[in-house]
Amino acid sequence: MDHSGDASRQEALSQIDFREICENLYDGIHVTDGTGTIIFINQAYTRTTGIKPEDLLGRKVSEVEQEGKLYKGAVTDTVLAQRRRVNSVATIFPLNKEVLVTGTPVFAPDGSIKMVVTNTRDFPELKRLEQQLLTLTEERQKADEELAYLRQQQTGGKQMYYHSAAMRQVVELIHTVAPTDVTVLITGESGTGKELIANEIYQNSTRRGKPFIKVNCAAIPAELLESELFGYEEGAFTGARRSGKSGMFELANTGVILLDEIGDMPLPLQAKLLRVLQQREIMRIGGSKTIQLDLRVIASTNLDLQEQVRAGRFREDLYYRLNVVPIELKPLRERKEDIPYLVERFCADFSKKYGKDTRISAAGMDLLQSYRWPGNIRELENMLERIVVTNSGGIITRDVVYSALNPDGSHSHLNPAAGGTLRQQVFAFEREVILQAVEREGSLRKAAKALGVDHSTLVKKYRHFQQDNSGPDGR
Repeated sequence: MDHSGDASRQEALSQIDFREICENLYDGIHVTDGTGTIIFINQAYTRTTGIKPEDLLGRKVSEVEQEGKLYKGAVTDTVLAQRRRVNSVATIFPLNKEVLVTGTPVFAPDGSIKMVVTNTRDFPELKRLEQQLLTLTEERQKADEELAYLRQQQTGGKQMYYHSAAMRQVVELIHTVAPTDVTVLITGESGTGKELIANEIYQNSTRRGKPFIKVNCAAIPAELLESELFGYEEGAFTGARRSGKSGMFELANTGVILLDEIGDMPLPLQAKLLRVLQQREIMRIGGSKTIQLDLRVIASTNLDLQEQVRAGRFREDLYYRLNVVPIELKPLRERKEDIPYLVERFCADFSKKYGKDTRISAAGMDLLQSYRWPGNIRELENMLERIVVTNSGGIITRDVVYSALNPDGSHSHLNPAAGGTLRQQVFAFEREVILQAVEREGSLRKAAKALGVDHSTLVKKYRHFQQDNSGPDGR
């Protein structure tokens, strides 16, 4: 058996200077022999207590304590009597402070105590460290609460308002697929509520409360998008952080990532995204090891991805990877039955927010339903907020709505019959005149008188206009 290793360790131990070790400890060290006579104190002890070696060395602890000039509360005599480790709080008279002392017996082979080693810790320092730990704990708790609040704000700030059959089908599909980890592709025009649908999926998923990272692929310059998504290692490129940086995929790990406007992602990055979807792993820019991911991917776009595939601007294999569960949002002009419900909810929400009591007139609602809404729900919401804030009256009239929809007088998107047949345009004009008269006069009878028509005729036409907003031919 080779004992060379043991011999080397024994030689190394014999060269250790335990006095040097004690002088480099942070705690104060106070050592007595088996009779309680002080034989050593280190520099840290003097720093902590202000007591110099010449004041203690060669004296018994009991004698020093009885003198009552340097300290009280020493543990050495208790350790000698009880033959065990003892903790106590001692008072240091020169500095008028308290310290924490821990006395430990060191036994000889025959069982007698050959020395007592006492650690002296600065009580205020311990209090400071305790307070620092408490502060860090409180800050961590506060940070967790703020993160939870921001995450709630990010996902729960808006609610879904709908009444149409098309939206009911979408919500049913959401509640079916949300508890799974299946990849979802949300499509629809700008302003139809794609992000709101993604929020609803997240809120009803098993990953709720975990990270929910949203990336707008169209808003980040193409040359930065890769580093934002995948992160990078130190020195990966000029200007890279010295410590590197985690990408959005890493930040979303264990949670959900929303890739908004996925149709605008550059082709080279589409290949890397395909690997993420297939392998659930990434590699940072400049890195050499893969990072495993556990996350759910939701994508959204206002583009026709099939058309993008045919034009060579989107990878076909990536499209099929994303399009596992497609959710298509119809534009607002194709689900006009949602408009009254949305208007009512938005008016109520903004009235509460701005301390108003605002309602929309029937004629104003009618005009909103005749508009084509190129900006969809986002346009409707923003317009109603503007009206509620600026409207001095409690009722939003048809004129107010007309001015809001037609600020430049262009009539763009305002008259669905414009450019149609003569019959359609006459119908739209007559409808506009009658509805304005009813709102202006306050009743059908007064409106009939002002327009010079029979009351029963006006009632019939008015009811017809309310039942059909599309035109005389149902278009």
